Amino acid sequence: MTAVRRAVLLLMAAVALCVAAVPAQAVGYRYWSFWERDGSRWTYATQGPSTARPGDGSVEGFRFAVSEDSADASQPRGTADFGSICGGTDAVAGKKRVGLVVDFGTTADAPSGERPPTRRTACAVVAGDATTAEALAAVAKPLRYDANALLCAIAGYPQKGCGEAMTADGTSGGGGPSVGVLAGAGVVVVLAAGAFWQARRRKNA
Repeated sequence: MTAVRRAVLLLMAAVALCVAAVPAQAVGYRYWSFWERDGSRWTYATQGPSTARPGDGSVEGFRFAVSEDSADASQPRGTADFGSICGGTDAVAGKKRVGLVVDFGTTADAPSGERPPTRRTACAVVAGDATTAEALAAVAKPLRYDANALLCAIAGYPQKGCGEAMTADGTSGGGGPSVGVLAGAGVVVVLAAGAFWQARRRKNA
């Protein structure tokens, strides 16, 4: 193998290493979105479940899916009126009834190795000043939150992960290549380019 050919092959390998080091573009996030029922339609909640305080007769919904943002988020599916959820639950003095819809999403949106439970509804009877998070905890434990109070799991689903970025091929996106990897790739490119030009100079000498 000639020196020029060796240099070319080294340069090609260096380019491949740099391409492999570039992270895949994230296309969305896998998370629980929070919704409020407004008449016959869902509206994306403007505050989190830990601060929202629904009134008696309210219906709140949660949907697990991969979404790019609130405009792209998937809504809870199925019937969601207060009568069908809480119609058989009597009012209690000093408390309120909150209808909850928990849609665990589809298999396509499920983390690897997990299967989404069946969609469920429940009527939570809680204190008059309770938040949506407290109502949810009353009927769908265990809940899991991260250090920033982001809701990660309802009724134990999913078992792990929390709002992770997803790539175009459906895998969880990492934080990108390390500085060491990029620096190493850069060094290889420089060395390969130097070897290539030196080999050409020798050939033309």
